[in-house]
Amino acid sequence: MRFTALANRNFLEVWRDLISLVLTIALPVALLLILQIFGQFDEFFQASALTPGIVLFGFVMLMFSSAMTLSRDRESALFSRLLTAPLRSNDFVAGYSVPYLPVAVIQATVLFAVGMLLGLEFVGNIGLVALVVLIAAALYIELGMLTGALFSSKVVPFVYTAVLLLTIFGGAWMDLEAIGGVLQTVGDFLPFAHAMDAMRDVIISGASFSAIATDLYWLIGYTIVIGFFAVYAFRRRMYE
Repeated sequence: MRFTALANRNFLEVWRDLISLVLTIALPVALLLILQIFGQFDEFFQASALTPGIVLFGFVMLMFSSAMTLSRDRESALFSRLLTAPLRSNDFVAGYSVPYLPVAVIQATVLFAVGMLLGLEFVGNIGLVALVVLIAAALYIELGMLTGALFSSKVVPFVYTAVLLLTIFGGAWMDLEAIGGVLQTVGDFLPFAHAMDAMRDVIISGASFSAIATDLYWLIGYTIVIGFFAVYAFRRRMYE
């Protein structure tokens, strides 16, 4: 595959930055531990309900890292040299996306392991949870690609903040069904609530694939559309 060399280069860049890598994994864990304080007052903050939301919080951090990497490379002389390679826009997007998937897997695995120590129990199929996690990770990484292709490194933090707030108010740290109203309507339209609902339904209730199929279709649809726009945006940058 043509993007392999670029993916290998970016993979090495990701794993050489150990400080950022450790923070990307440690900060969500710290947040999960801190929010357990509220678990004695509200069951939504107990490990079973909260861990999926913290997993998505970690993916928002990956979105930020991937967006900054792409944006900074576009602003450097490296980008001009990369454009001389026989790569298409989708190869560039894949080359920047793939290295972050292993980080997402490690991040989610560590968080679920800590969650289990805090009382999280998997009632449903772990493989089905893993499927939802992988699709959600791809969604956030593609959001990073779209952000990095469209905006400068100075603007990326503002987009990151917007996505973080949409994730939080999309049900990560609150029960949208209990709140209802406009917030629930907006949350149900975005993919983040569907990712959390799917994970929670499988983990807590043991839901089957057919039971979460609608949530998965929302996630897959958003991932495909965002990936398409990321490729299109990168193509525009190549010809500017």
